[in-house]
This record gives sequence, C-alpha cells and structure tokens, in this order.
Amino acid sequence: MASKPTNLWITGRYAVGEPEVRLICTPQAGAGAGAFSNWRRHLPEGVELAPVELPGRGTREKEPLPADVEELADALFEGLRAELTMPYLLFGHSLGGLLAYEVARRIEARRLPAPLAVLISGARAPQVPSLRTMSDVDDDRLLGWIADNGGLPRELLSYPSFVAEILRAIRTDLRYAEQYLLPDPPALSSPLHVFGGLDDEITPPEQLPRWERVAGGEFSVTMLPGGHAFPHTDPAALLGFVRELLRVPALGLGARVGTGVG
Repeated sequence: MASKPTNLWITGRYAVGEPEVRLICTPQAGAGAGAFSNWRRHLPEGVELAPVELPGRGTREKEPLPADVEELADALFEGLRAELTMPYLLFGHSLGGLLAYEVARRIEARRLPAPLAVLISGARAPQVPSLRTMSDVDDDRLLGWIADNGGLPRELLSYPSFVAEILRAIRTDLRYAEQYLLPDPPALSSPLHVFGGLDDEITPPEQLPRWERVAGGEFSVTMLPGGHAFPHTDPAALLGFVRELLRVPALGLGARVGTGVG
C-alpha cells in the first residue's frame, strides 16, 4: 500500500478504498482539521478526505496567526499546491468557505489544475458585507453566541484553560471574516455548489443565492436540515451530494467513484 502523503496543512488524512478524488476541507472559524473527523464513516468509496489544519490551532496551535485573510489565503494556497496531484474538490464551511473561494481564485490565476468543483457551505458571498460584528464582544457573550449556533458544546465552557486557548483563534478568525469584502469579486470557472442550513441564523438561507455573482459556470444552491453547524451535525446529507456529484459523467469519474458507505 502506498504511504500517505505528508503535508503540514493537512491533518487526519483518510480514504475509503484506493483514493481517486481528494476532498480538501477548510473548517469554520476557530476550528481545526478535527472538525471533519466525523465525516470519515460517510465518505464515498474512492474519496480521500484531506482536512485543512490552519496555523494557530490543533497540531499547529503554537504557530503565529496570519495578519489578515489575504495573508492566510496566500499561505493556504501555497500549502495546498502539493495536494493538486489528483482530481480534487475544494470544500469550505463558514470562514472556510471564503478561504476555499480565495484558494480557487489563486489556482485559476496561476493556471494550476482546477478543482472538479468548489463547494461552499454556510458562508456569505464575497461581495456581501459582514452581517454582524462579534470579534470584539466580551467573552461571555461570544461564547454564548458560539454555543447557541452549534459551534461549541456547552459542557466545554466549564474548562477555562480550554476556552482561553480557543478564544484567541476564534476572535482572529471572526475578524478575518468580518473584514473580508470584495465589491467586484472575480468569477470562478469551476462548478460552484453552495450549501446552507435551513435554520442557520449566522448565514441565513436567503444570503446563499448571492454566490451566483462569482459563478462562471455550473451553479447550485442546496438547503439541508440544521443550523450553522449542519455539515457536522449531519455530514451524511452533504456527503451524499458529493457522492452524486462524482457520478456525473462529465467529470469522467462516474464508472469508478460513486458507490460506498454512507
């Protein structure tokens, strides 16, 4: 069996069967690659899960946080270049969705192998201003807001040292997201599929069609049950879409990828 590729930016790489498609996943604000650990048992056959570990969290918690979202996107793009060696999908949730778009822009600008599709989850479109400012509220209000929206189990709030560790990354990530705005965002040539939670109060369903502004090709919006944390509370629903996407004959993968556990 071939050894798994190593990359500082990917933690918890996992495949079902012989990998033919790489699913690169960028997490929400404050989260690390571990946010996607419960996706493993829902992966389609032939898909490799490649969860992104951003600086300042998880296995990279001692690393400095980038100054702004542009610096982070530049570093992430460079870190993922080595991952573009097989057909791949770019997925990002919330802040991770904005980063997935930024990485896809950089890939196209440098004429590198394009993703089979870009999958955006629970994120506002680049040209839409931030819907709220939470990065500078007091700790109690911020933690309550995160817990209310499924971003943190309330039982963890009783561990002050843990809370102190994650608040730094959460506040920084929220600032990235709040400051991010592109009045005239470039369109992507890759297929763009957007997902939202029907009960999401952070990125309400009516915001998601505005992603069509940056769709240069195939575009869809899919609503799934749940709030802002829907990709993690019900990963089977979202990964079911991935399974169907990989059956599309135009991708050239239908005969090889598409069946599997779920």
